[in-house]
Amino acid sequence: MDKIDANLLHEIADMQNETFEGAYNIRKNGKGIERKVTDNINIVTKKDVSGIDIYVKENTKFEIVHIPVIITESGLNDVVYNDFYIGKNANVVIIAGCGIHNDHHKDSQHDGIHRFFLEEGSKVKYIEKHYGEGKGTGKRILNPVTEVHLKNGATLEMDSTQIKGVDSTVRETKGILEENTNFVVTEKIMTHGMQNAKTIFEVELNGKNSSTKVTSRSVATENSTQQFESKVVGNTESFGHVECDAIIKDNGKVVAIPEIIANDVNANLIHEAAIGKIAGEQLMKLMTLGLSEKEAEQAIIDGFLK
Repeated sequence: MDKIDANLLHEIADMQNETFEGAYNIRKNGKGIERKVTDNINIVTKKDVSGIDIYVKENTKFEIVHIPVIITESGLNDVVYNDFYIGKNANVVIIAGCGIHNDHHKDSQHDGIHRFFLEEGSKVKYIEKHYGEGKGTGKRILNPVTEVHLKNGATLEMDSTQIKGVDSTVRETKGILEENTNFVVTEKIMTHGMQNAKTIFEVELNGKNSSTKVTSRSVATENSTQQFESKVVGNTESFGHVECDAIIKDNGKVVAIPEIIANDVNANLIHEAAIGKIAGEQLMKLMTLGLSEKEAEQAIIDGFLK
């Protein structure tokens, strides 16, 4: 790997000293370039489509899987299908994400379709980061799709961050939850220039005592636009809470479209949304500490997205 590769991997997967702890699979420009498996985690190349299957043995505890994707080829349209099979009572961390470096005029795009199948009592922390860079006029496009299937007692915590440099993205997350399951999603997005981002959440609470909590924090600056759509369906005794908070600056635009459907009298569903500019009182307080207005604004944004 060259310096560009290493920088992308550092941004999206916190790679240190050109190595990863635990099992990993590195994909570059549409092809797998490096892989490591462990006694408890196996990674197998799919035969019918481009992608991999990740198998985690039951009772596996506190292991880490890295599956980063990097693109440095302008004009490439990469599509990958990754399936995760998490054994009963396993507890693992999965770190994914995609980084695109584009120095030319052609658009570069990555569509990652990830499906999670969690067996009873298993737990997964899924960390996904998206990042774009480069001096070219070609766009950096990322369209991630995440499908989550949770069996009795399973928990998945998803932490998704769009760092910067992504010109266009449609982010889809879908969940189907059985009894006593919990799906927690935290999303952070910042857009600038003419960038646009669309987020779609759809969660079905099918099992008794299933629950989901979705928290989206976004900042739209300059002439960028964002749209947040959420749909939570409670089909039994369940709990769902969706929270969308956004800061707009300059000519930025944010649209929030909530939908909650209770098909059972014991389904408790909540949606909250707040969109607005940075409060003047916050700016003044930081400026009295010696910060310029620009520095104060950035400090507020950093704290909001932290």
